[in-house]
Amino acid sequence: MKTMRNFLIALLLASASLPASAQEKRDAYEYMGDIPVYVDSIQQSLTYPLAWRNCKDRMTMSEWRQVARQKVFELMGPQPPRPEKWDMKLLAEEKRDGYRAQKIEFSLSRWYRVKAYLLIPDASAKLKRGAKLPAVNLLHDHGAHLFIGKEKMIRPFDDDSVVIADADRWVENLYEGQYLGDYLARQGYVVFSIDAPLWGERGRKEGVDRNRYDIIAGNMMMLGRNLCAFMHYDDIVSTEFLASLSFVDKSRIGCAGCSMGAYRAWMLSALSDDIAAGCAICWMNTTEDQLTLKYGRKENGGFANSIPLLRNYMDYPDIASLAVPKPMLFISGDKDKLFPVPGVEKAFARMHEVWGETDRLETRIEAQPHECNLKNQSDILSFFDKHLKSK
Repeated sequence: MKTMRNFLIALLLASASLPASAQEKRDAYEYMGDIPVYVDSIQQSLTYPLAWRNCKDRMTMSEWRQVARQKVFELMGPQPPRPEKWDMKLLAEEKRDGYRAQKIEFSLSRWYRVKAYLLIPDASAKLKRGAKLPAVNLLHDHGAHLFIGKEKMIRPFDDDSVVIADADRWVENLYEGQYLGDYLARQGYVVFSIDAPLWGERGRKEGVDRNRYDIIAGNMMMLGRNLCAFMHYDDIVSTEFLASLSFVDKSRIGCAGCSMGAYRAWMLSALSDDIAAGCAICWMNTTEDQLTLKYGRKENGGFANSIPLLRNYMDYPDIASLAVPKPMLFISGDKDKLFPVPGVEKAFARMHEVWGETDRLETRIEAQPHECNLKNQSDILSFFDKHLKSK
């Protein structure tokens, strides 16, 4: 018995000294690079029956938008119960260059309250009775960095040096050192931003752990709920909150974001009638070019942009096209390793088929990596000035 025990201990010690790949790798396999080896067969089975190109011979565009949007909501699953009232509370306020910054809290559903940043141009105090300002709901990125959310869009308050330092570093890296929200507020826009679920002040009690996002998303599915869908529902309801503010012109609300924020922006534009125009920087592709081995990469967002079964009906550009005829700006980078140019070009072409010959859809591939640089931000401002300020 003692000999057997010593043998087992020696075997365990020997296996522990091997690298994980040597311990767990088998000669036979069915998955490679986080996707199945039969991924091409799955891709060939996806016919996207609710894409406009497959519906235009039997539906009007208005009918298609209604049917397809309803399918998206159906597959997103149950919505968190809507709040009975916003019950907004002002937590902090400070004067900035040409605008006021507020940190507020309000009920986003009957289950939870969220904190948000709100920037109000000084011009709001000078408005004539009944006059209101255009507004933008800014949607933050993913970046596998969950410690901050809304702070990626709007400069944090001077009450937490750790958050400020982290946000400054992030904005320097992805936004060329400029907070998009503060930039738009100086130009006369009301600007608003919340944390997505599991980001910033909606994170885990135990602290940030990127890997836990997928586990929590799986647990939400076990509860019959979809975490990605909750993010979209929150974006829709938070836009309704923004529209309810007395100084906001509810007919002139835009949304914008980079990376996952871009994904949120075109999803919000497609699903919410409160959005009049949207800007999406560095997130558009086809599923064919997103989940494939031919570019040596795969999608890393995981559950953050996953609505189960939706791909059986529409591809990404098909869903984004539900925003038609709203003005939309899409910018991608030719050096963006997350979204290969061939897929971006195909996606843009499909959207142009829906919008037709119009300047209301602008798509560009710029000489840049995955970022929202100063030129992109200037383009966002010009786009909103054209479609919101002049409206």
